[in-house]
Amino acid sequence: QVQLVESGGGLVQPGGSLRLSCAASGFTLDYYAIGWFRQAPGKEREGVSCITSDGSTYYADSVKGRFTISRDNAKNTVSLQMNSLKPEDTAVYYCASNPWGFATMTRAEYDCWGQGTQVTVSS
Repeated sequence: QVQLVESGGGLVQPGGSLRLSCAASGFTLDYYAIGWFRQAPGKEREGVSCITSDGSTYYADSVKGRFTISRDNAKNTVSLQMNSLKPEDTAVYYCASNPWGFATMTRAEYDCWGQGTQVTVSS
């Protein structure tokens, strides 16, 4: 069964850090681009970051300098290190796979999605 599973979400105070993981099963991530998206209540799902099959990384302006995406093909996982978290980062975070391997923040170009993990930034 092909699936992605996110983990690592939780409640953190402003300025704190979390590390999200996206684990793949049923397929190998090596040739896929992986994107992280988030959806806050009442808002559209938006792209946060992506990493291509060759390791190039891209970030939304809102998280640049605070979030870092990385991949470990040996473990078949992609991680999102989130530092200096702000209340506006509160959302459900999803990872998704793009089988063509190129960088994109367009949701329609991702064909497999995880179930999401909640991140809440609050004092």
